[in-house]
Amino acid sequence: MTLCLILTRHAKSSWDDPLQSDHDRPLNKRGQRAAPAIANWLMASGHLPAEVVSSTARRTLETWERMAPAFPDGVLVRRDPALYHAAPGQMLAVLHSCAADPVLMLGHNPGIASFARQLVARPADHPRFSDFPTCATLVAEFDAAEWADVTPGSGRVVDFIVPRDLPDPE
Repeated sequence: MTLCLILTRHAKSSWDDPLQSDHDRPLNKRGQRAAPAIANWLMASGHLPAEVVSSTARRTLETWERMAPAFPDGVLVRRDPALYHAAPGQMLAVLHSCAADPVLMLGHNPGIASFARQLVARPADHPRFSDFPTCATLVAEFDAAEWADVTPGSGRVVDFIVPRDLPDPE
């Protein structure tokens, strides 16, 4: 059996209010455009999530809110505080708790970039894969029957994209 993970870093966030907590920062205008652009690309590419697991930070939740209209109804959405600035090991533990397939996981750097690099046997052939900019999205497959069977280095890159690769995303 093959499982599919869609790993997305939150879209570009605003730094307009220096007194705002990091957890509560919203998306900026560029992020508000990039999230639906990435979702439309996922939909057109046939990568439709059945389960979404997201950090509880406002920018990750807003990223999903802007992505969601591109997908059919019925996607299970779970907010997991463990994903807020999670390290790769914590992200893997959250992935192991997922039940549906495909899973879309929304998180933050630097953890999400490290997690992406650790998950796949070979990196994506893209100059931005290693730094995983905002709204970067990796689609990876795993030969596993359930998420608990996924281990570092066992994934295959199916797709990788950043918003600037899309026509007029920003």
